[in-house]
This record gives sequence, C-alpha cells and structure tokens, in this order.
Amino acid sequence: MEALIDDFLVFLRHERGQSEETQKTYASLLRRFGDWAKEKGLERWEAVGFQDLLTFLQSERARRPAHEPEGSARRMSPESLYLQIAALRAFYKFAVTEGHLRDNVAEHLSLPRRWQRLPKALTGSQIEKLLTPLPESDPADLRDLAVLELAYASGLRLSELCHVRLEQLHLDSGFVTVIGKGNKERIVPVGERAIGVLRAYLQTGRPSLAQPGSPGNVFLTGKGEAFSRTALWARVVRRAQLAGVGVRVTPHMLRHSFATHLLEHGADLRVIQELLGHASISTTQVYTHVAGGRLKEIHRRFHPRA
Repeated sequence: MEALIDDFLVFLRHERGQSEETQKTYASLLRRFGDWAKEKGLERWEAVGFQDLLTFLQSERARRPAHEPEGSARRMSPESLYLQIAALRAFYKFAVTEGHLRDNVAEHLSLPRRWQRLPKALTGSQIEKLLTPLPESDPADLRDLAVLELAYASGLRLSELCHVRLEQLHLDSGFVTVIGKGNKERIVPVGERAIGVLRAYLQTGRPSLAQPGSPGNVFLTGKGEAFSRTALWARVVRRAQLAGVGVRVTPHMLRHSFATHLLEHGADLRVIQELLGHASISTTQVYTHVAGGRLKEIHRRFHPRA
C-alpha cells in the first residue's frame, strides 16, 4: 500500500506541480488511512471497499485532535474531514487512471459542506503596535520585525516567508518575486517601510545569524538554518505577545490584514487576487464580506441613486 502512495506523491510533484506543502498534507492523510487499513487486516488496496472508507471516515470524525488534551470533547472538524476525503478521491482517481486499480471505490464519497469562515484581520492600531521596533533589538529581533513587515506589506503565506531567498528580493525596484502554490511565480510590491526594515536586517541582523553553509533563505534561525513553518509561526506569536497586541496573532492573519486593508482603501478585487496568488477570484471574494462596511460607504458616496 505504501508503494502506491509513493507513486501518487511522485505524480503530484512531477505531473501536477503541486506544492511541497500539498504533497506533505496528502502523504500524511493517505498514510493515516494506510495504517488504519493494516490494523483492519487490509494489506492491499484491492481489498479496500467503499464501506471500509466510510468506516474509516466515521472513526476520523470521532477522533480527538492530536493537540487536544485527554478528556477534551473536541473532535475532528469538517474541514479536516474534507481534506481526508479529497485526498482519498484524488488518490483513487490517479490509481484507476494509471491502471494500478480497477475500481474507483472513492468516487461516490461526498465532500462535507465547508462553512465559509471569515478571515480575521488586525486593526490599524494593532498593526502599528505589532510593527513597532523593540527598544533594544538583537539580530533575532530585527529578523522577526522584518518577517512581520514583509508579511503585512506583501501578503505572503507562511510557507512563502520560510522559503523566500535573497535573490528573490529586489529592494531597489521595490518588489519581491514569490514562488507560491503549484510553483507559480508572482511579483508582489514591497512598501518603503518594509524595505527599510529589510535593509536593516540584511545589513546588521542576518550576517550575525548566518553560519558557514547557511542556505540562501532571507530569514535564518539562531543556528543559521532555514525556518520550518512551525518555528516561524512561533516567532510571530512571540513577537505579538511582546508587542501587547491583545490577540493571538498568526502569520495568516497578517495576510488577511494585507488583503482587507487594501480592499478597504479602494483596491480592485482582481488586483488583490493577483497579489495573493489566488488561482480563482472566488477565493478572494471572501474579503468583500470582511470589508462590507467600507464597500457600503463607497456605494453610498458614489452611486447616483444611493
């Protein structure tokens, strides 16, 4: 069973051009099912039936998330179940198309409805608190501030912040090239304030963090290594606590704030789509709900019959 999962991951990487994060997510989900199947005595994919998939998904729905303490009443969310079903459907479609399996037993799995959660954005005053330099800054502090400035100035994803390299920064021209989902490249402007903070970090912060053999990533850990997603997330949370923002800040909240504040100040939705790297405008349209008050005000002021 493991060998066919590996073949599928190779297909995702080379044929579909899926991002490394998507590959890791699908690998984790499919291997979880593989482990469950082996416990049930299902040693080959041919032995798995539709009812087996349903039984597995029912057990997943009742499972307590790994990060929840013993006794917690929380169970797996519809979003997590959605991803598990999507992974199984994509895998079986690949296996049948490539002739590895005869029957697609996952094709009739229905995807649960995904409730549209409005993204949380920080207010202008919270952003100012978060991006205020600390009174005494060491190289790590300079780096953390540069991460936050770039995240808010350009709307980068957490994985993009981890992987952005020195050659992708074009500070003299005021933009950064980003390799996003599906290895798609986009060009995103960087504001003057963020450029200034990045220059300070590159001149006095990064050289102190870099070690012989350090990668060309812009942001380095205290050991001179590239950041993992988890480690960079923790630095963002820590910085927000030091700044006294008052809410738990995540890297994605900065991306949401970037898009929301652009829309509130009159940016076109299509432009925001390009800056965020969304493949579909429907993904970007969620921000019209977030900035609804501002849009109503624009309509009231400029529509002839408002």
